[in-house]
Amino acid sequence: MAMIVTCHNAEGWNPVSRIRAFDSTPCFEEGIILAALLGSLLVLGLVRVLTTRSHPQLNRSRNSQWLLWAKLASLGISTISSASNVPIAIYLREDVAIFQTYILEAVALAMAVVITYFNHTRTQTSSSILLLFWPLYLAGLSIWVRTIVLTNQGDIQLLLSLKCITASFGFISFVMECLGPGCDTGHEKLHENPTLTANLFSIWFFSWMTPLMQKGTAQFITEDDLPPLKSADESVNLGNELNKSLKNHTLWKALFVAYGGPYAVAAGLKIIQDVLAFLQPQLLRLLLMYISRYQVARFLPINDDQKPSILEGFSIAGIMFLASIVQTITLNQYFQRAYETGMRVRAGLVTAIYSKALVLSNDERTRSSGDIVNLMSVDATRLQDLCTYGLISISGPLQITLAFISLYNLLGWSAFVGVGIMIISIPLNTYIARILKGLQEQQMKNRDKRTRLMSELLANIKSIKLYSWEYTFIRKILQTRNSQELKMLKKIGIVTACNSALWSGIPLLVAFCSFATAAITSSRPLTSDVIFPAISLFMLLQFPLAMFSQVTSNIIEAIVSVQRLSSFLTAEELQPHARKLEPSVELQFDDAVLTIKDADFSWSSQAIEPTLEAINLLVKKGELVAILGRVGAGKTSLLSAIIGDMTRREGQVIVRGSVAYASQNPWIMSATVRENILFSHEYEETFYNMVVDACALSQDIALFARGDLTEVGEKGIHLISYSFLSGGQRARIALARAVYARADLTLLDDCLSAVDSHVARHVFDNVIGPNGLLSHKARILVTNGISFLKQFDNILFIRRGIILESGTYEALVADPDREVSKLVKGHGALSSSSGRSTPFTGDPPTPSDDVQDKYSDPSIISEKLHRRASFTKAKIAQDGRLQVHSVGLSKEHQERGQVKMHVYKQYILSASLAGFTFFLMATVAQQAMSVFATLTLRYWGEHNQMNGDNSGMFKYLLAYGLFSLSSSILGAISATLLWVYCTLRSAQHLHDSMLDSLLRAPLSFFELTPTGRILNLFSRDIYVVDQILARVISGLSRTLAICLSIVVVIGSSFPLFLIAVVPLSWFYTTVMRYYLATSRELKRLDAVSRSPIFEWFSESLSGLSTIRAFNQQSIFLATNHHRIDRNQICYLPSISVNRWLAIRLEFVGAMIILVTALLAMSALITTGVDAGLVGLVLSYALNTTSSLNWVVRSASEVEQNIVSVERILHQTEVEPEAPLEIPAMKPAEEWPTTGKIKFENYSTRYRPELDLVLKDISVAIGAGEKIGVCGRTGAGKSSLLLALFRIIEPTEGTIYIDSIDITKIGLHDLRSAISIVPQSPDLFEGTIRDNIDPLGVYSDVDIWVALEQVHLKEYIEGLSASLDSPVREGGSSLSSGQRQLLCFSRALLRKSKILVLDEATSAVDLDTDQAIQEIIHGPAFTDVTILTIAHRLNTIMDSNRVLVMDTGRISELDSPANLLANPHSAFYALSKEAGLAGST
Repeated sequence: MAMIVTCHNAEGWNPVSRIRAFDSTPCFEEGIILAALLGSLLVLGLVRVLTTRSHPQLNRSRNSQWLLWAKLASLGISTISSASNVPIAIYLREDVAIFQTYILEAVALAMAVVITYFNHTRTQTSSSILLLFWPLYLAGLSIWVRTIVLTNQGDIQLLLSLKCITASFGFISFVMECLGPGCDTGHEKLHENPTLTANLFSIWFFSWMTPLMQKGTAQFITEDDLPPLKSADESVNLGNELNKSLKNHTLWKALFVAYGGPYAVAAGLKIIQDVLAFLQPQLLRLLLMYISRYQVARFLPINDDQKPSILEGFSIAGIMFLASIVQTITLNQYFQRAYETGMRVRAGLVTAIYSKALVLSNDERTRSSGDIVNLMSVDATRLQDLCTYGLISISGPLQITLAFISLYNLLGWSAFVGVGIMIISIPLNTYIARILKGLQEQQMKNRDKRTRLMSELLANIKSIKLYSWEYTFIRKILQTRNSQELKMLKKIGIVTACNSALWSGIPLLVAFCSFATAAITSSRPLTSDVIFPAISLFMLLQFPLAMFSQVTSNIIEAIVSVQRLSSFLTAEELQPHARKLEPSVELQFDDAVLTIKDADFSWSSQAIEPTLEAINLLVKKGELVAILGRVGAGKTSLLSAIIGDMTRREGQVIVRGSVAYASQNPWIMSATVRENILFSHEYEETFYNMVVDACALSQDIALFARGDLTEVGEKGIHLISYSFLSGGQRARIALARAVYARADLTLLDDCLSAVDSHVARHVFDNVIGPNGLLSHKARILVTNGISFLKQFDNILFIRRGIILESGTYEALVADPDREVSKLVKGHGALSSSSGRSTPFTGDPPTPSDDVQDKYSDPSIISEKLHRRASFTKAKIAQDGRLQVHSVGLSKEHQERGQVKMHVYKQYILSASLAGFTFFLMATVAQQAMSVFATLTLRYWGEHNQMNGDNSGMFKYLLAYGLFSLSSSILGAISATLLWVYCTLRSAQHLHDSMLDSLLRAPLSFFELTPTGRILNLFSRDIYVVDQILARVISGLSRTLAICLSIVVVIGSSFPLFLIAVVPLSWFYTTVMRYYLATSRELKRLDAVSRSPIFEWFSESLSGLSTIRAFNQQSIFLATNHHRIDRNQICYLPSISVNRWLAIRLEFVGAMIILVTALLAMSALITTGVDAGLVGLVLSYALNTTSSLNWVVRSASEVEQNIVSVERILHQTEVEPEAPLEIPAMKPAEEWPTTGKIKFENYSTRYRPELDLVLKDISVAIGAGEKIGVCGRTGAGKSSLLLALFRIIEPTEGTIYIDSIDITKIGLHDLRSAISIVPQSPDLFEGTIRDNIDPLGVYSDVDIWVALEQVHLKEYIEGLSASLDSPVREGGSSLSSGQRQLLCFSRALLRKSKILVLDEATSAVDLDTDQAIQEIIHGPAFTDVTILTIAHRLNTIMDSNRVLVMDTGRISELDSPANLLANPHSAFYALSKEAGLAGST
């Protein structure tokens, strides 16, 4: 090959010409530079053509086709021109350096034509090969042309002319290639991610973000304006990647395997950027050496060979500029990939955590939902943050190594004094890191504890308000926050401040020791061309060392988080084979649907004794099975075993077909009523209407503002009209969901206990019973009632986890020794609940026509029932994902526009204005000391240059050392002020203000605001205030001070530069505003779209049993994926926008380097300039690029994170309810003494714009009187209760208790004086003692007496720790009945003169209920005024008087006997429907 390719130039192949100053040889240019570029085009082009030719041809618009032909024409002319040069080159062989290059050029350009055609017709973006080739080739040609002109080679004008034509048309084709292929699919362009069509330069310079930036300045950005995700970035794919990796690796390795590819590319880019960064000081040294040489040779003749070429200096300046541009591109591409990897890691982890939570075993459910939310909000975010800066752990050592190699070249062995200091500092850093790790681990435990308490508070807020326990919970939370979390935060702050000061001081110490040693030991003078490149290296060294402390801290936090995440992701899961499922079978009538044989079940796999033992059960299609038993016997456990929530220890469970489930505590999603009922099944209007009628929901839905499209919250709150769904409505919506599914097996857990008796009868007859909608399906109903027992095909009686009795109603009742027989005969006359309303001896009564008409026409339902067989199983909707959107009052608050100054002001005031001022002064003073230290070095360098040695060094070293030491001390002071003083104060003030505001908020706020949203404020936003804001404020202050010092140094050295400062500053601030307009909205969208992830998570955790029973885990996962994707759509532009700005401002920084260097060169040529001055100015100018970037990033991070303060401040502005205490109106300690209640012309509404819910109520209740309150759904019964506790305030009239106007006294005084037993019992994590007596004011004797009265003493005595036995979050370790009885014991303890019972015993068995009723009507409550809100009318038959409500008014008020004596009374009608009056 060497013989074929021959150099025809006398200078040969040498890269540098020996004849001409600052030039290369023609053979090197033609044979190496140009040939390499052309060869690369040929090879890469061939590969690209072979890969794209198999792609389908895309449709093109007419404009796109014209563009293609124009490109091909330009390239064609360029190729022809190049080919025409070949014979000329052969003819002029002796005058042409390498003629083969001309042949290669023609062939390569022909390949360019082919590349252009295939790329344009088969891809969506410009050819990267051509976009890179043409600029490089044109640059190479320009160097070649200069050489050819300088050498005056032969008669080559024609060859040069053709080369110019080739280059010109090549450049035209390059410009057109930049426009892209203009892909058009023939219809409206699909909404797609712009990076899919962006060309190489657009990717490098983030120009694909420009349209969004333009829109951001013109209007507020919304989600609709944001581009969609790429398929690979969708959470479902990210989650699958991580799950696949987790099967074979630990979490650390799995994350690297799943998402490490782009991160490895980012690492490569970072290494390139680091090398380029350290190239700049070398280029600076070359420039300073050139200036020194030029100064010496300045007055020599122009043609003197000793005089350096002017072009050399300008070329070095140009190379510095190009290196800066390439460095900028690689840095920003590294950042983009690092942030994208962080996003993928977070999305993958959140997906994995959610998936795991759906299958978590009961042993692991001891973790509170707050703990799991913390894993998502804090730990996943920490790993995301690690991805952002983690590569500095690789890059840092590389930068340090490069710095010391460069310093050795400058200073010799003296530089290794610095290495020694570094080596000494490493163990110190390791020690500090170990301390920080321990502190962070403890802090995470503290944060978990506080989040768990917050979760408890939010879950039980209604009880906390009604029982007036606010002070108790505030004390518990503040105890954790102030005594544990903030104390630990102070320790972390002190260690972080020391770490920060240490790492900012080490480079100064290294520089001082290195210069001092070099000055003392070396005979070579330390001149400017040594000192300032060394200073640039020390400045570069400062960044990895300063970041090392933060990255070390991030890595420590990440290690702690990975341990926590690993613990969760490897936690025990539900037993996969607890039951055998045969979901797709076609069942015939009388086929077995459920078979349980000799099965034992337990809640914990570690339990010694099973919860359910020797269970045998066969349920066939069309059968109706009842499960009876006392409180805690295991009724709900049996249903849980069927749906697979329990651990099967022995035996087998076979479920054939699908399952539907309605739990005892109805689970309502934050969605519309219709979506709650459909539960992601297809909407079939006819059957849907039948279900709504049969579940007695028609009347309720008619009252809603938007019918069944009314949105209800997770707590069952009707968000639009803002009224509370009653317990009965919630139960019936949950029942309707189970009915609509038309599953083969329907499990109903005491779903009738919360509804009125007449509604229970209607629901049983039309849904559950032999003629109901489900009559062709297998049904299992857990019940405490006996009314409908005759209509069951099979009845089970459970005691202590064993099926004691099983058989038909007739068989069980016939044997007087049977438990069921005793139950029926003992309580038949009582006729209590949920259809416990019929005496056992007769047939079920049929309600009169007027009663039936309340719900639906029976003949119509009957007709529909005949057609029910035609309704097949419900099908999952095609878009199975639950479309759950927040509307109206439930939508999260979102500020718009610039973060208001008052937010910053409030933050600074909460952090201490004086402390903040001193921090800023210390930061500025630190930088001033640093500048003085650098100036000292400049004068020292000039002194040495003049003297030719290092004499007189001690005064310079002393000044330099003192300035450096002062800088380090001031740095330590500023860090300590910020971390230990300001941060602690702001963290405490903002948290305490938000907590106080939260507990002072009215109950309606909690009913309307999803728990996840509030938890997000108290976890993520408080974490930002605690640990993020201080870091970003510190970074911004430091970088601003550095930028100020750069302006001062360059301005004082080159005063003309100050003229440029004004337009540069204007441009800089304008671009910043341009950017922030978009950035802040994107950050807010990111914050607002993050909350729904937590909301959905909290909601899913509370409905796990229902989700599993319906086998809808995949649908809930899909909804979770959708919410994560929605957040990522908002997050990705918010990071790309930073890159968009950074690359533009760093370009400005590169321009400053270029302008400064060119000014220096101009001054050198015209008037002469001192190398020391140029060195000083350029060493600071070189720092401009990174400083401008860091100012932008820091300012952006400050504004983005101050949004957390904005959100916290918004929470503190929630309108509070009335004061807890009014000292001037404080009632007597023993108030109320008698318990008299008087409503006087009382009216109220839930919100000012809504109708009255109570209208002109006037009633006087005597001391010790027992009042029963009843009425149909929506009559105002619950509103009456809420009014008494001032949950809602009067619009007119008032209420008196013992002649005191309750609207005039504090809420704490009022609510602590009244006792209530609510329908839904709220318990919190802690001990049984804590739950009965949270205030800790009663003795054990009193507590045991109360427990004995509610029949719980025996059960609690049997527990291992008795009163100190743990209660799980939400009381999940107790049955519903036990929870209700525990709440009843609270009321017995308080011994108030007024007691309100809201269906207080709906979930307990008949025997316990009877005993409780005897206590209520016994001597203990003789002088207590009792208001009983009743769904089961038998519970109020012994009342002194009955108050019947109707549409917010008192319809009737008289004794039960008098009302029943009047067949026209409303109470008589209700009693008749319940089977308590009249007969048919």
